[in-house]
Amino acid sequence: MQTIDKFNFAGKKAIVRVDFNVPLDENGKVTDDTRIRGALPTLKKVLADGGSLIMMSHMGKPKGKVNPKLSLSQIVDPVSKALGVAVKFAPDCANAADVAAALKPGEALLLENLRFYPEEEGKPVGIEKTDPNYDTAKKDMKAKQKEFAKTLASYADCYVNDAFGTAHRKHASTAVIADSFDTENKMLGYLMEKEVKAIDNVLKNAQHPFTAIIGGSKVSSKLGVIKNLLTKVDNLIIGGGMGYTFIKAQGGHIGDSLHEDELMPEALSVMEEAKKLGVNISLSVATVAGNKFADDADKQIVDIYNIPEGWEGMDASEASLKNWKEIILASKTILWNGPVGVFEFPSFAHGTGEIAKYVAEATENGAYSLVGGGDSVAAVNKFGLADKVSYVSTGGGAMLEAIEGKVLPGVAAITGEA
Repeated sequence: MQTIDKFNFAGKKAIVRVDFNVPLDENGKVTDDTRIRGALPTLKKVLADGGSLIMMSHMGKPKGKVNPKLSLSQIVDPVSKALGVAVKFAPDCANAADVAAALKPGEALLLENLRFYPEEEGKPVGIEKTDPNYDTAKKDMKAKQKEFAKTLASYADCYVNDAFGTAHRKHASTAVIADSFDTENKMLGYLMEKEVKAIDNVLKNAQHPFTAIIGGSKVSSKLGVIKNLLTKVDNLIIGGGMGYTFIKAQGGHIGDSLHEDELMPEALSVMEEAKKLGVNISLSVATVAGNKFADDADKQIVDIYNIPEGWEGMDASEASLKNWKEIILASKTILWNGPVGVFEFPSFAHGTGEIAKYVAEATENGAYSLVGGGDSVAAVNKFGLADKVSYVSTGGGAMLEAIEGKVLPGVAAITGEA
């Protein structure tokens, strides 16, 4: 497999899939340039070698239609500033052959939002899955997707995928395009290499005790992850809204707390399997309950198995945090995905913030820690701890699918792994 470090971009045009899906304010100004900064090592390597750089990305979910509010033209200036090069812009990603061909070594071009074309995602538009013609429409769209990918590939001599956040999608720009390049002219970017290595560290090379902290609102979104981790971890901390399904499944009274009745059998099955494998599942023992789902809700601390009607679990209690701190600080490998409370409400963000501090402390003591998922990342950033953990993943969905044991199309298209 080709690596970006060994590749010489001199005299070549490189098309790089980046993740510039950055947040914008109402005036189209970038409010957080983390993703732009994350791509810089790869982009600067192309330019420093004497190559021409073509960047492509999506922004938002325009669903195959042009939407000025999601135009990448809004980020040309911040990308130019970060890169130190005046970036040119192609207002139509599928009709950029001339401007790409005119690029000189050391010059850079940004293509318009890939998702303005439905061919990027490869999903039929304007037809329901229940329609008898859906399969035909899907086949037609897949053919169009291949052609769209070939068009993008025609702009360049080599392809680099540095967008881990979309690596779990088999889109034209993340996977299909790779078919147009031989193995010597397609590679992962620096960010992708780091992401893949970080996940391998926890799934294949973990030192024990290995603790996974899985939070968030729903069991359904992370059941596959939990099942795959059972054969790898020593401790599984389950927090946040998903924990109440486990509590109710065991006969607990959870008041108005978030839960999924249909997944209670699965929750019991997970606990039974954990017991067989000798995995310690640690649930909350008491919760900070609120009398409504709001930041200004009244609070009370109650036993997790006896939450009164009209109240719902909103954050981890000190008793629960004490148990979890002990487990985390005794760990050599830590994986954290998802908050242990309603992190978006400051009144109920304490537990998630404490988890961030414990993970940072364990890391300082020599543990390897991987943090991923929106609220987990927000927590380590909020408390200035991002550089106190081993690695912060940029791709929540891609990271979850990798941890679940699924092959990521964006990675497999480069490595050839099935």
